[in-house]
Amino acid sequence: MTRKELIDLIKEKRSFLCVGLDTDLKKIPEHLLSEPDPVFAFNKAIIDATIDYAVAYKPNLAFYESMGINGLMSLKKTMEYLHQHKSKAFTIADAKRGDIGNTSQQYAKAFLDAEGDFNFDSLTIAPYMGEDSVVPFTAYDGKWVILLALTSNKGAFDFQFMEDKATGKKLFETVLETSKKWGNAENMMYVIGATKADMLTEVRAIVPNNFLLVPGVGAQGGSLQEVCKYGITSECGLLVNSSRGIIYASKEKDFAECAKAEALKLQKQMEEELVKVGMI
Repeated sequence: MTRKELIDLIKEKRSFLCVGLDTDLKKIPEHLLSEPDPVFAFNKAIIDATIDYAVAYKPNLAFYESMGINGLMSLKKTMEYLHQHKSKAFTIADAKRGDIGNTSQQYAKAFLDAEGDFNFDSLTIAPYMGEDSVVPFTAYDGKWVILLALTSNKGAFDFQFMEDKATGKKLFETVLETSKKWGNAENMMYVIGATKADMLTEVRAIVPNNFLLVPGVGAQGGSLQEVCKYGITSECGLLVNSSRGIIYASKEKDFAECAKAEALKLQKQMEEELVKVGMI
């Protein structure tokens, strides 16, 4: 999906909601466990319930890989189903890959190749190993690299805020500045945690036009309004993710309806923010 197509989709749905498909067999409603593929049955129901309000879906690969071949088959079926909504949903492989060049080429092929089993629109990448570990992912037209830059977890303070004594720049700022040479606003996004919303001013000073994938709204305590206050642009420039707050809104047979209600609630809030910046 190109940048223009993504922006048009945001305008059409009046939303920049990303739904995280962090599907855990221990958390899905018990009645689904009798299904031939409970994970896919759950994902399909969530997608059907939220597709009118979400512009993106983000399976977290750990939840599928941990179930071995069965989990990967569930992911494959989920992606095949999302491809039926190809023009209606941007897809993100939350895999956090990043390795030396030839290994990155294989990761890119696994997740981004249009002829492969998954064919995601984008992939999250850890930039720690530098340029040659990231550039192979930019070789696929219409696909996106999403670099980890500033995360929501407690351990973010271990490295991401370290300052260069000579320049005073924090490590996450160096990541943003350096990585601008590897891609552009048409194929590179950044992960910026919602619980670091007040840092978005610094982020936008470095990458004013790139899209930001912002996890942490909802169950992790991030505020959509704070994220928009500091991070939204005239072309939106945001994909705000909610996982647990939507997909586990209920553990009963009404789980899909409850997910729909939560997605609609966020979509309405996002619509207000899009009106403020004149997008709709």
